Amino acid sequence: MIDFPIIRWNEGGEERSARWRSEAGTPPPKRVEVADDHITADTAYRLACEGTALLWRGDFQNARQLLQAMARRADARPRKAKPQPATPKDAFNLHRLAQSQRARALGMLLLPFEAGHSIPLRRAPDVRAACAEAYGMAIEPYIASLRGLQGLIGAHEWRKNGVEIPALRARIHPHYGVFAPIRGEYVGLVNDAPLPASLKSMPVAFDIGTGTGVLAAVLAKRGIRRIVATDQDPRALDCAKENLGRLGYAAQVEVVQADLFPAGRASLIVCNPPWVPARPSSPLDAAIFDPESRMLRGFLVGLAAHLAVGGEGWLILSDLAEHLGLRTRDELLAAIDAAGLKVLGRLDVKPDHPRVADTRDALHAARAAEMTSLWRLAVEEVAPVAGMAAHP
Repeated sequence: MIDFPIIRWNEGGEERSARWRSEAGTPPPKRVEVADDHITADTAYRLACEGTALLWRGDFQNARQLLQAMARRADARPRKAKPQPATPKDAFNLHRLAQSQRARALGMLLLPFEAGHSIPLRRAPDVRAACAEAYGMAIEPYIASLRGLQGLIGAHEWRKNGVEIPALRARIHPHYGVFAPIRGEYVGLVNDAPLPASLKSMPVAFDIGTGTGVLAAVLAKRGIRRIVATDQDPRALDCAKENLGRLGYAAQVEVVQADLFPAGRASLIVCNPPWVPARPSSPLDAAIFDPESRMLRGFLVGLAAHLAVGGEGWLILSDLAEHLGLRTRDELLAAIDAAGLKVLGRLDVKPDHPRVADTRDALHAARAAEMTSLWRLAVEEVAPVAGMAAHP
């Protein structure tokens, strides 16, 4: 059983406590006040910014409206213009700091939950299914943030409705905490890239960090006979198995828990690592941020040892980090070279997600210049030393 931390507060002159749940990994607030429908948005936002959490005892729909009002205050432009960041990297760091502060303040509006995930408030919706998908069983009451609950409900809807994948002519259903393939351009690259000829003699592929299983499904649809999909996250493993089974590819694709590579070799090894080399601010950010490019470098370093003769490694990577000043193209090429690999070719596509056109976005310039690429990599052949015969 998970030992959840305890949140404590005073209510009606009595000291009370409950378990604290936060999928974002935030610790329980140290200062908690009981609030209801009489509190104003200005007061609530001020207390939240000061680090005081509000445990809601009023109408649920009023709490939802209060959170919306707090969000408007968080997003309001400051009266005094702030100096522009000197570099794209500075803009990125300031943007992340602002997002973190916003999330912290909005996460201070708390809800009580009873065992079984029901909410004992007026006009509260039935959120038991959404909470159970993320939290599992709940055998005792707990406290969680309203903003966190909204994330659970949104994830529940994604899982129920799925994400349309044109390359599959079907839907992928992401689980809570598993990155949803809403950026379809990278899936299209894997669907369109020419398959290596070595698959004819050794029809085996690996999908490293499979997540929802979407890329493994695309490879299976393209006719690759055997695919091994790996991930470390139990949620991702369950999600991939469910999606691949629903699509009819369970016999073609084996889903295994592994740190990057499974045992053996393959003619094609695909990896779509997190694209931004920065530290995640929460466990849910791990699919976006890759501290010090650990997964990227791990894939490159281990690729040669797992490729069959004539095989290819497909690295799917955005150059957003380059436009943000977090990694240079020369650093990427040097890492490829140091791993004993060569570039056979590259397929590029411009992203078309809504943020590309959002000029209000603090990172608009970098997003507008972003390119997503599929790098076709192979083992660099080492020339034999003069006077020595080459190995067959």
